[in-house]
Amino acid sequence: MADTNLMPIAGQIDPVPTARDITPREDGRVDLIGLPRPRIRELFERAGLDAKQAKLRSKQVFHWLYHRGVTDFAEMTDISKTMRPWLTERFVIGRPNIVEAQHSTDGTRKWLLQTDDGHDFEMVFIPDADRGTLCVSSQVGCTLNCTFCHTGTMRLVRNLTPGEIVGQVMLARDALGEWPKGRMDGLEDAEDTGHYTADGRLLTNIVLMGMGEPLYNFDNVRDAMNLVMDGDGLALSKRRITLSTSGVIPMMERCGEEIGVNLAVSLHAVNKDVRDEIVPLNRKYGLEELLQACANYPGATNARRITFEYVMLKDKNDSDEDARELVRLLKKFDLPAKVNLIPFNPWPGANFECSDPDRIRSFSNIVFEGGISAPVRTPRGRDIDAACGQLKTAAEKKSRAQRDREAAEAAASEVGE
Repeated sequence: MADTNLMPIAGQIDPVPTARDITPREDGRVDLIGLPRPRIRELFERAGLDAKQAKLRSKQVFHWLYHRGVTDFAEMTDISKTMRPWLTERFVIGRPNIVEAQHSTDGTRKWLLQTDDGHDFEMVFIPDADRGTLCVSSQVGCTLNCTFCHTGTMRLVRNLTPGEIVGQVMLARDALGEWPKGRMDGLEDAEDTGHYTADGRLLTNIVLMGMGEPLYNFDNVRDAMNLVMDGDGLALSKRRITLSTSGVIPMMERCGEEIGVNLAVSLHAVNKDVRDEIVPLNRKYGLEELLQACANYPGATNARRITFEYVMLKDKNDSDEDARELVRLLKKFDLPAKVNLIPFNPWPGANFECSDPDRIRSFSNIVFEGGISAPVRTPRGRDIDAACGQLKTAAEKKSRAQRDREAAEAAASEVGE
């Protein structure tokens, strides 16, 4: 039974974050994924190891977790055979539970995942010729109620923990086979065991653009990304990570200072009335206030431009006048900007239509002529509801029996081939 009493459902107010960093398990063991070395060391000491042992074992275990991707203490070959059962009895190396995995005809992959306390969320992997991008969720549900977004029709249940956020990246690496191979004996005496990396990775970029508003789960997102960026952790450059916000202005400066990743802003409109309607957070943090916060974002330069996401809604925000106003606003605040134009991805019950292709081209041309890059994003994963704005947990739409039938049919078709 899912525990649903974890977070009050907030309207257009800042939701109260959950303070915990670990989701309790029924078996009483502690999941180490998502924890930094000092926290692992603390848990080992609390479990009975002396300070010297706890320091050594936390360093070893941290390396196996984040550089080698093992999910079983028995595989940690530089830890004594008597110590491995001790670890197994008290701790676990978790991953989000996979409820369903889907593959799009264009190569996009979507996973329906579940936390240890029974809540569903989704992640998406989008392969391209020169990169592979993982779209990571930060919350179960969302509180922002953006009217064009399917995720916005869900209620907010709770924040994901650092482990549930990092776990998505690790699960993707599992699925893509992107962990180093080989034995690690003898590394307990090494000064620096952080040099093992996988070559030719398919997963090159992370975008915090899945379910939820990352800046309403700031502490957990920060702690998770610090593990992802740690040279002794998953070792992904901050230049390859983008955090998308609808405009939680009080947390934007902290994001730049404490995480330092690229910023994307869900803009979607260039005047107050339209943005109030489609991004209700605008009623709390206004458009010009948001753009000023973008101008103040630490680290924003022409080499690290802020991306403005702009969904193209027919007869709502897609006129030539809207395009010219977008250019004017970005130039007024002297923003190092790039605009991603996103054709609206339909979902059942949506009150919008996608702008016509000619209208999108005209809008893009005006922005380009204004000196600002404005590519049109190619929709990916539409056939499995994995495209931008479509994420809403499939558990709400399918029964377990239906998923089992579909899995059986897919397996039968593969055998038939």
